[in-house]
Amino acid sequence: MWIRPVSTPTGGGLNDQQIRYTNKYGSYSVKVLQKIEMEFSAHAPLINQPENFLISHVPWLQRYKIDPSEIGQYLDYPYSLWGEGDNVIFDFIAKGEIKIEQSLQLVRVDGLRFYLNANNKRRASFFYNNIHYDLAVTDPFFHEYINGAKSPNGILCISLAGAWEGRCYKIVATIF
Repeated sequence: MWIRPVSTPTGGGLNDQQIRYTNKYGSYSVKVLQKIEMEFSAHAPLINQPENFLISHVPWLQRYKIDPSEIGQYLDYPYSLWGEGDNVIFDFIAKGEIKIEQSLQLVRVDGLRFYLNANNKRRASFFYNNIHYDLAVTDPFFHEYINGAKSPNGILCISLAGAWEGRCYKIVATIF
């Protein structure tokens, strides 16, 4: 089960000050694959993001890290990424026609390709379980992958975002 830390009961994202941890050397921003101990004030599920938990004001503590070679142990194996396409119609979720069990998926994909579209938006094209996806990318290191400075291992964290204009978009949140 994944946990999505949020800043508000309505699923608000975390700001730079809220994603800091402390260790014996000081206070730092959390990085991918770090193990962090944090406290939550409440479970704040939404119908499209059931794993949301409201963070408390207790400082976060670093508890080592996950080695990149271990990431395969954490993979999810859903049949699809909430169906085909790049979004889910929110009304289908609200009416119970589509049930979201979890809105975060860590999956190994095939045929992964990164590109900038005609509007200069960051995109990832790939296959998961023989279904083609073409999704927006929010990973802050996207340009390091597209220019070859980093090589992806075919594992992506896919997030189902909050509702926007009646749709919940599927986003590549992190590239591994």
